Amino acid sequence: MKLDLSHMRYMTGDDFKVLQAVEQGSKNHEVVPTTLIHQLSGMRSMSGTNRSISDLAKLKLISKLRNAKYDGYRLTYNGIDYLALHSMLNRDTVYSIGGSIGVGKESDIYKVSDKNGVEKVMKMHRLGRTSFHTVRNNRDYLKKNSKNGVNWMVLSGLAANKEFQFITMLYAKGFKVPEPFDNSRHVIIMELIKGYPMRRLRKHRNLPELYNNLMKFIVKLGCSGLIHCDFNEFNIMIKDESEIDPNDPTDLGFVVIDFPQSISIQHKDAEYYFQRDVDCIRRFFKKKLKYEPKNDPSMLDTDGFGDGYRYAYPDFQRDIKRTDNLDELVQASGFSKKHPGDRDLEDVMVDMRNTEEGIDDDGENTNKDDTDNEAESATDVEDVSEYYYSESEEEVSEEEYDSQDEENERIIEALSNGVGNLKMDKMGNYILED
Repeated sequence: MKLDLSHMRYMTGDDFKVLQAVEQGSKNHEVVPTTLIHQLSGMRSMSGTNRSISDLAKLKLISKLRNAKYDGYRLTYNGIDYLALHSMLNRDTVYSIGGSIGVGKESDIYKVSDKNGVEKVMKMHRLGRTSFHTVRNNRDYLKKNSKNGVNWMVLSGLAANKEFQFITMLYAKGFKVPEPFDNSRHVIIMELIKGYPMRRLRKHRNLPELYNNLMKFIVKLGCSGLIHCDFNEFNIMIKDESEIDPNDPTDLGFVVIDFPQSISIQHKDAEYYFQRDVDCIRRFFKKKLKYEPKNDPSMLDTDGFGDGYRYAYPDFQRDIKRTDNLDELVQASGFSKKHPGDRDLEDVMVDMRNTEEGIDDDGENTNKDDTDNEAESATDVEDVSEYYYSESEEEVSEEEYDSQDEENERIIEALSNGVGNLKMDKMGNYILED
């Protein structure tokens, strides 16, 4: 989705009042009645409200639903973009906005600067823009959110707010995450990491050290009460050599990003997702970097993982001993009761996690090429009590891994080059069709 802010400078205070009124009314209405927009805006005259509505509709910040039973409008993604950035401009968090530096299935990334010229990253959550495999896998998202009256913009805002809470807390606790600066609606402003995604890494000055530090990050996060749930080469930034401080022992040379799916270690599937995070790192290091450490009983050191240590990788039961309650502080999934909006977000996050594994809402494996044994093991996530990483499953895992890589690249390429084979759903979100 292209970010076009060229019209913002010409918008009046009344225009933003009306736009905010549409946003406020959207909490309870799919289409906000014009009379309600006028009431919520606080405008003196109806003619002034109608004039602003007309201008906003021309700029595609609001849209009118065809064949609606009453006269009304709904907010578009362009509209909520304007509202979020207007708030940040007023708070001096953002002064100028540069070009796009990343396009993904769930977010758009832009480079921005503050009034002092300091470059930062702006992440705009776009939940629901694409399906994660096909249109048919997206059908339950649409049904759920239509039934509950929750739209993707609301869920994107919840996801952004949740991620901002996570990284704010983690950064304060010394975890290697981007420094957070501001959050408004579906937008987060955070530190610009000068580096590249780990998926592009093919050689490193010290692979055993990097592997060990990544595994220790997973364990430290778990002991603090959280599991990342998407800890892979796409969400780990390797810092440029020039940005690493050799005199700082806490500078590990990487930064972890993308936290909206994180769950509590008390979650019913915590061990499953913990082991999946571990296996993602092991698989990447073996396949792309040709590094595969083994357990070594002759070693006494158990404070790390890989070469020179007793254990090759972490184990949930053995290594996770709670030392903090970050899951409680941020109300992570699986820890406490949620606001209804949070439950809607959690439904989406569960679907996202399951889709990555090829599991539908009924617990059925959606990969038709899987064997019966593979389908059987994937359908019963809650009952799995032991997780393992065996050579006999490596070939299948790598094939699935390659398939997911290809799917990610295909969607991102379609988004970057234009709509292509992307279609629009009823909510105006892009979905990728077979």
